[in-house]
Amino acid sequence: MQVVCKNGLTLQHFQHLSSCPEVCHGITTRRGGTSAPPFDSLNMACSVGDDTVHVAANRRRLGGRFDGMDPVYLKQVHGNTVAVLDGAVAGEVSHLPGEADAVVTDRPGYLLTILVADCQAVMLYDPVRSVIANIHSGWRGSIANIIGRTVAVMKERFACRPADVLAGIGPSLGPCCAEFINFRSEIPDSLWSYRVSENHFDFWALSRDQLIDAGLRPPHIEVGGICTRCRSDLFFSYRAAKVTGRMAAVIGLTSLSRESRRP
Repeated sequence: MQVVCKNGLTLQHFQHLSSCPEVCHGITTRRGGTSAPPFDSLNMACSVGDDTVHVAANRRRLGGRFDGMDPVYLKQVHGNTVAVLDGAVAGEVSHLPGEADAVVTDRPGYLLTILVADCQAVMLYDPVRSVIANIHSGWRGSIANIIGRTVAVMKERFACRPADVLAGIGPSLGPCCAEFINFRSEIPDSLWSYRVSENHFDFWALSRDQLIDAGLRPPHIEVGGICTRCRSDLFFSYRAAKVTGRMAAVIGLTSLSRESRRP
């Protein structure tokens, strides 16, 4: 991943998405915000016990990094529901109604936002159809294959071809730290092939395989490969601290995406 510092914020970027001017994206670190410990300092979540004044200030800082883009948040519940931001809900919307852990849109001007602290944020972009998606995939979402469901929505609602789609898997719990001592009751035995030691699993490999199974081409998939628990100095990690903040992973279509679709 590429590290980009701008306007006082340090963001992680996927290299292949960074080469597409019609899409903007980034994943925050825990640095550069206003929150006090244990949420220090760029906590983006209102639901973890942080002062909402600090969260609002942090969100404004992120918004300032993406001029003119409206952040759209989900009520994440570790499920496999995929929301669609279309004409029925477009306009000034900061939170989509209902519960969902992934969102898809072809509308420019919105920052699809996922909040994470060890879970994967998986970003998708179809440069042919100008469609984006952002996915919250923790271990429960991985088991439910929310990644495959999201690609299916892109196909069904927007006529996307999976072979055209670019994907990025963000910093998250790596196989070094993804320990599940109760995996026999929590994880289906069909996924035990991703076990890398007695109790540890490689969910990065699982997500990559789910993307490939959904039709994506392997060269189009970029895995961040950074473990949030190992780098809790840079990222929020629920496994490391329990009471902690959340990073924001954002992706949006710029006005250039609309221009690119003109005949």
